[in-house]
Amino acid sequence: MHFLKKESLIFQNSGIKSWIIAIRPKTLFASFCPVTVGGAIAYADGRFHLPSFLFALISAVFIQIGTNLANDYYDFIHKIDTSERIGPVRVVQAGLISADKVKKAFIFCFLLSSISGLYLILRAGIPILIIGILSITFGILYSALPSFCFLSDLAVAIFFGPVAVSGTYYVQALSIERKAVIAGIPPGLISTAILVVNNLRDMESDKKAGKRTLTVIFGKRFGKAEYFFLILSSFFFPFLLKERRYHLMCEACILFFIPSLLRIYRKDPGPEYNKILQDTSFLLFAYSMLFSLGWIIG
Repeated sequence: MHFLKKESLIFQNSGIKSWIIAIRPKTLFASFCPVTVGGAIAYADGRFHLPSFLFALISAVFIQIGTNLANDYYDFIHKIDTSERIGPVRVVQAGLISADKVKKAFIFCFLLSSISGLYLILRAGIPILIIGILSITFGILYSALPSFCFLSDLAVAIFFGPVAVSGTYYVQALSIERKAVIAGIPPGLISTAILVVNNLRDMESDKKAGKRTLTVIFGKRFGKAEYFFLILSSFFFPFLLKERRYHLMCEACILFFIPSLLRIYRKDPGPEYNKILQDTSFLLFAYSMLFSLGWIIG
């Protein structure tokens, strides 16, 4: 606990606004949304367990914050983030927070996630321990090993999708259900679409720095097609779930998606993609909330 008190001082010395920028609040939908979907399914089944749901949410959010901070740190170390960056501000590159403080902060966040996850491990066992270890490992290696970034699309689709939703359901119900796995696929696909927009926007700087995303390997035409496929396919899976009816309210989100699809095809990668990134994040939020509400009301 002495370590926790010491490391918590990190957040008091560099300015709250800078730390808010560092954690990237708009991206946290990717961790919050699948946990909410898993909680809604458990609630509808009469198996909702509030402590487990809250600890799952806390663990997921801190893993993502830790991942965001690790990305800020390692992209600076690998000289991927430079003064030519067209995306949102990265605090280490911009000189807002030192690299050493950001490194300590992401370690601290992963530690907090692990402490929160202890309750879930005690309740649900080894599967949750394995999920936690893999999630944190990926959160670090995604940025620490830029030459392996081509695996990140698949990892995001899995860990921010079926693993997060069915894992949240499992720690409450202590069983795995097919519906939770299927319901987790769309959030994972949309979260991956967010990553694809980011990779498209940063394609040229990533290429110069040796960061091998799928977009760098296969080109921007592939990236745009991947974005289209991920978003469109995410609206197919709810029709496979016959247990409820009103969860199909989430299909209305397709109307929100159309402008972003048109922009991503009409515009070359650049600052305009920051707006597409924001729209896709909101799509994930709206889709997940409407699905969850629809599932609860039946």
